[in-house]
Amino acid sequence: MALHGFATTEFQLVLLRRMADFQPELVEQAVRRLGSSRAELREANRRWQAMVRSSRFPRGAQRFAAVLGPPQATFPRRIGDLTCTAQQWALPIWPELSFEVLLGPAESGSPVWNEWLVRAAGTPPPALRTLADLTPWSCVVSDVAAAFPPAVPREGSAPTRWQLDFTAPDPSGLPRSWTADFTWGLLQEVRANEPG
Repeated sequence: MALHGFATTEFQLVLLRRMADFQPELVEQAVRRLGSSRAELREANRRWQAMVRSSRFPRGAQRFAAVLGPPQATFPRRIGDLTCTAQQWALPIWPELSFEVLLGPAESGSPVWNEWLVRAAGTPPPALRTLADLTPWSCVVSDVAAAFPPAVPREGSAPTRWQLDFTAPDPSGLPRSWTADFTWGLLQEVRANEPG
């Protein structure tokens, strides 16, 4: 059961709050589509931070189920020699994506290894061929990694951020090194890496 006064809409606002550092205009539009305000965005984020710091708030995957309800999909995922579990929830604001929590092996207590937006099952990835296709919010980490191999993942500047380094032609057609920045797994921006 969802927590009183905090459910899917508020959770979407929490995700949007972290994206506002990169894409404030897109966030503003999304907040309006949710029928919410900037004040509600800030309040949802404040409440979420207070909840996750509370000793009474569920830990691990139960934290997300308490807010979003039971996952719509749960399935095993092999990572090397380990069998992990992926749980996914649909979020109305991004119908082509799912919010995924990746849990480590049960024998180690099923710790949360990752929490981010992924391509929803049955939703084809976007056609990513050039830098012009890499527009904000158009794709997730796995989309870019598949389109521009061998992309190299790196940690971002905060727990909800990731980066991918990859090579693609610049507008003149010359190969160049780029870094894609993601928040909650959703592309925010792409920037050129300086030589050396």
